[in-house]
Amino acid sequence: MDLNEASLIESEVTLRNMRLTNEVLETRRSAIRWLALSLGIINPGESRLSSLAVLDSLVHFQFVRNSEPTVKDLVDYINTNWEEINEKTLRYHLLRMKKMGYVENSGGRFYFRPPDTGDRYDPSNWARFVFESNYLDIANKVGQVIKDVKSKAGA
Repeated sequence: MDLNEASLIESEVTLRNMRLTNEVLETRRSAIRWLALSLGIINPGESRLSSLAVLDSLVHFQFVRNSEPTVKDLVDYINTNWEEINEKTLRYHLLRMKKMGYVENSGGRFYFRPPDTGDRYDPSNWARFVFESNYLDIANKVGQVIKDVKSKAGA
């Protein structure tokens, strides 16, 4: 039986457990880069600043200003704090983060996917929700498959 394995993939989750050194926390940009690497938004050695700028703008609005920005808000923030970004590039990175399960949008506003319970503007609550929701589903499926394989061991 041939399976189209690619069609079975519901989502991919990349998380990196990285050391949190003093150098990482020295500047906002280095902290955002560490965050992007940890969340799998960028890969080691990647030098594109636009994805970092988009991540930084979302962090700024959600966790500093407790608000959900529009595309214009994001462009203005990035153009002021990073370098010029066009709307097409911004939307590309927002779509990537949406496909990764980190970002949602409604009514022309963008925000990190809110937790089921608790304060959506609390970074620890948000991180716990994202990691637990992604990995709990995967862990349950892996456990189910292992049980199934175990039951077939004698067959």
